[in-house]
Amino acid sequence: QVQLVESGGGLVQPGGSLRLSCAVSGLTFRWYVMSWYRQAPGKERELVAGITDTGGSTNYADSVKGRFTISRDNALNTVYLQMNSLSPEDTAMYYCNARMVRSTTNYWGRGTQVTVSS
Repeated sequence: QVQLVESGGGLVQPGGSLRLSCAVSGLTFRWYVMSWYRQAPGKERELVAGITDTGGSTNYADSVKGRFTISRDNALNTVYLQMNSLSPEDTAMYYCNARMVRSTTNYWGRGTQVTVSS
């Protein structure tokens, strides 16, 4: 059974930082491109950041470039999202996604809530 379990969300003040983690089980982690998405109330889910199966390449939404960093540990089957200089516009439910390389097979976690407010 494939499981993606996000953690690390919470309430943080503007300018603060959070580190999200997504622990993955039930699949061969190194075969999967990993991504973080987010969805704010009333808005569509959007891609925040992605990292290739080897970790050799990353991509980011323009809105988070220079503030967020995605990384992965293939030995621990975990992907991370370091979020710095958070603003209220970053408030959303953050989801982890695993997509098999050269395939449409993909899996989602249940999300972790990030709220940026003073």
